[in-house]
Amino acid sequence: MNRKKLQKLTDTLTKNCKHFNKFEVNCLIRLYYNLVGDITERQGTVNGLDRNAFRNILHVTFGMTDDMIMDRVFRGFDKDNDGNVSVSEWVYGLSLFLRGTLEEKMKYCFEVFDLNGDGFISKEEMFHMLKNSLLKQPSEEDPDEGIKDLVEITLKKMDNDHDGKLSFSDYEQAVREETLLLEAFGPCLPDPKSQMEFEAHVFKDPNEFID
Repeated sequence: MNRKKLQKLTDTLTKNCKHFNKFEVNCLIRLYYNLVGDITERQGTVNGLDRNAFRNILHVTFGMTDDMIMDRVFRGFDKDNDGNVSVSEWVYGLSLFLRGTLEEKMKYCFEVFDLNGDGFISKEEMFHMLKNSLLKQPSEEDPDEGIKDLVEITLKKMDNDHDGKLSFSDYEQAVREETLLLEAFGPCLPDPKSQMEFEAHVFKDPNEFID
């Protein structure tokens, strides 16, 4: 991408970006095209960061390991559902992912946890996510029973209107009272250390990040 195009794209994305300044947006755009360029060299024509490339970034850079959650984070970034994260989806997604307000993060996490997109986190969804995110420990007991108990405990704590599932309102109220519940069903945001390391690398020299 030539300098003029990069400048224009930077200006456009900076205007609509809440949490990054112009320099940071420029760094993220350059990193994005470096990452897409690497994939293009291996696979030919590429329209953006596909699911595998994006999941690789989540795993290697932000230490995420839960397949189900990584898939949901990808969907959270891929707003137009075309199977690729475009440069604008990358910048706006990272803006929330790295520096979002509590309000933005609550909305994002709830969407990640609402697996079927019906506006509620059901018992079944909680069960699947908790089963996935908890360490598999060999024991005599049926692990599913323990997870079912955990779902009941979680519901008791978070289900404000006692309808057996979590609406956004239930979730929001619980998180405002206890911020640790933000990622109650699995880590879908970067931990502070990964976030600081990513920002320190990328906002210094995005080319260095690739090497």
